[in-house]
Amino acid sequence: LIPYGGTFLVFSDYARNAIRMGALMGQRVIYVLTHDSIGLGEDGPTHQPVEHMASLRLIPNLALWRPCDAVETAVAWQVALERRNGPTCLILSRQKLQHQTRTAEQLQAVRRGGYILLDTDGSPEAIIIATGSEVDVAMVAARQLNEQGRRIRVVSMPAVNAFEAQDETYRESVLPAAVKARVAVEAGVSAAWYKYVGTEGRVIGLDRFGASAPAGVLFEHFGITAAEVVRTLDDMLN
Repeated sequence: LIPYGGTFLVFSDYARNAIRMGALMGQRVIYVLTHDSIGLGEDGPTHQPVEHMASLRLIPNLALWRPCDAVETAVAWQVALERRNGPTCLILSRQKLQHQTRTAEQLQAVRRGGYILLDTDGSPEAIIIATGSEVDVAMVAARQLNEQGRRIRVVSMPAVNAFEAQDETYRESVLPAAVKARVAVEAGVSAAWYKYVGTEGRVIGLDRFGASAPAGVLFEHFGITAAEVVRTLDDMLN
């Protein structure tokens, strides 16, 4: 029997001590935390998490997954069921998300926490790293740029800690150190992503509270869009 809890991600603050204690004690618990961003829309900033994913990722021995579609969700659920030495958080969106196609090799790589979802011929000029609902934003932007003759790779990183646990060879194959032009996209606070984009990279995130409006309006207002990713990479590469 595996205990589980579920609520809006923003309300995980009320459960934080229990989540932390479960991680400390190595308890096998699954938390399903939904409505994970400004994508929940009209409920407004009181219900829109901004700092919560970054904060939960800091808890030792807590596995956190933010999947981008049903496939990554299924893998995350399977990994959560298999995990016996600590709790797992599944961070899910309210809005519908676009399905991403994958090869068998990519499907096997999902459980590594970060993997190449879209690649290009030859060495990439730039890499876009994204999680959850922002993966499709990254994919749309990368395809637009690749059609213009650029070489853009997209890395989906549903589980940062799982990716960190991989060996250096794998991590280098996904995020080669030679590629300095990097953009991370996540609808939350930006600070932690600078570890992956470096001093020459940029982060498209949300470093302020949200607002009350339909989800699409909010993503446009806060600049978490494919157009903004394209503009950012054009600026970096030119």
